[in-house]
Amino acid sequence: MSAIISFVDFATRIPDVRRGACSVWGTKFGLALACLIAPAPGFAGLPPNDQNPMPTYAQKNPQERAAIARGAYIARAADCTACHGEDYAGGVPFVLPMGTVYSTNITQSVSYGIGGYNLQQFANAMRKGKTPYRHLYPAMPYPAYSAMSDQDISDLFAYMQTIDAVDSNPLAKTDMKFPFNIRALMIGYNLINMPNWQFSPQLSDSQKRGKYLVDNLGHCGDCHTPRNATMGYDMSKYLAGAYIQGIKAPNITTDVATGIGSWRKQDIVTFLKTGVLQHQAIAGDEMGKAVYHSLQYLTDSDLMAMADYLKTVPPVKSGSVVAPLDVSRLPKPASADMTYNLLKQIDVLKAAQARVKPNTGEAIYLTNCASCHGVAGEGQVEAKYPAITGLAILREHEPERLFNVLYRGAKSPLNSMPKMPAYADKLSDEQIAQVANYVRTQFGGLPASNLTGADAKKLANRQPAVPFLIANAGWLMVLGMVLGVLLLAWLLWRLLHRRKPTVQQVTQTKVVH
Repeated sequence: MSAIISFVDFATRIPDVRRGACSVWGTKFGLALACLIAPAPGFAGLPPNDQNPMPTYAQKNPQERAAIARGAYIARAADCTACHGEDYAGGVPFVLPMGTVYSTNITQSVSYGIGGYNLQQFANAMRKGKTPYRHLYPAMPYPAYSAMSDQDISDLFAYMQTIDAVDSNPLAKTDMKFPFNIRALMIGYNLINMPNWQFSPQLSDSQKRGKYLVDNLGHCGDCHTPRNATMGYDMSKYLAGAYIQGIKAPNITTDVATGIGSWRKQDIVTFLKTGVLQHQAIAGDEMGKAVYHSLQYLTDSDLMAMADYLKTVPPVKSGSVVAPLDVSRLPKPASADMTYNLLKQIDVLKAAQARVKPNTGEAIYLTNCASCHGVAGEGQVEAKYPAITGLAILREHEPERLFNVLYRGAKSPLNSMPKMPAYADKLSDEQIAQVANYVRTQFGGLPASNLTGADAKKLANRQPAVPFLIANAGWLMVLGMVLGVLLLAWLLWRLLHRRKPTVQQVTQTKVVH
């Protein structure tokens, strides 16, 4: 599953693709708090344009099969399954301050999916967020998809036509608060916030391809670029980190102190492909979904193109400063062969627990964490428990992401890897702070860490302020309506009084004559 599926692989596996066997993205690349809301209910139920049955995959000619194979790859790069499910039937919830959005059925069901769409209608939905009968919420990342090429749209449409129909709607329906339940508001949103994607002539062909994958197909900015007052992209902080469903997506600009400026191109490729980069990062939650559903399947050349482009992104200092890694301060594994020897691991853990002082950060770590991550943080390769030594989240000045993981847990980038459990209900704030201090100094290489329980709780629950216009949209709209009615009444009053002269005015007119 962790192997990269090449373009040729897609071409040979299309019969399985039709049944979702290859439909294993995310928001994020979000998915995500993509714009105003979350992956919006997309395309559904339109009367069929053609009553003739669709040719089966086996009946298609070589050119059509090639288009389907390319479309399958586009679906991977665009991370469709992360939001719409492995069978594309929708129902994935996204809880936001404005309400809850459920992704929709985009299978070939005529009644519930997109089985009745023609190519132009499909393109309008992808690029403009407009179906034949309604507007989509911008968390269906059409602002990013707006620059998709005609060829990619056509190929993706060809692939989507091979998806088996699921003739049902998701059980839950999108429930947005007023006024966000008025989809016509998206007309104004689009006028204000649709980005103008352009390629710089200074970019190489590889970098242009990488920009297309980062900005458009992969829509990395949906998670990593913060929002402005109207929930469009804040391009002054392009890729400088943002919040996605309560989780902080990190800065991925070339800033060394707060971004990934110290990463080599191959480091970026390795992380995108596997979700793990030694002494740096482990993809979890939304980024984990992106790796699992999308990035691990991209070709090496496309991943390198993304890395090539990301190294050109201007640095933006945003987020917590990460201390430089001091490898000399990292612990050594107890022995070279222990990683593959379960009995030896148990013996080493028991010996460490016997010598440790109770109620310390080390004791809490050994009791709750070491059975997976190892006494020395070396992890367990054979069981796919990752090493945590040197990770950037341990070296952050304000370790918000570390506390997010400790309190809430995290899903791994690949389903074959175990899930990190949550400790909010198992450990107190003070205990979580103690274990954080221990791993930051012991495995992060920091000389000291003095976080308190209050720090832990505050950082774990930190959320960005909701823009004023969004937080107060309901009463602002009501106020606007009231003011509009009053203005209209005043204009009518003025009009009526201009048409009816007073008795005095009539008398004066007669005297003059």
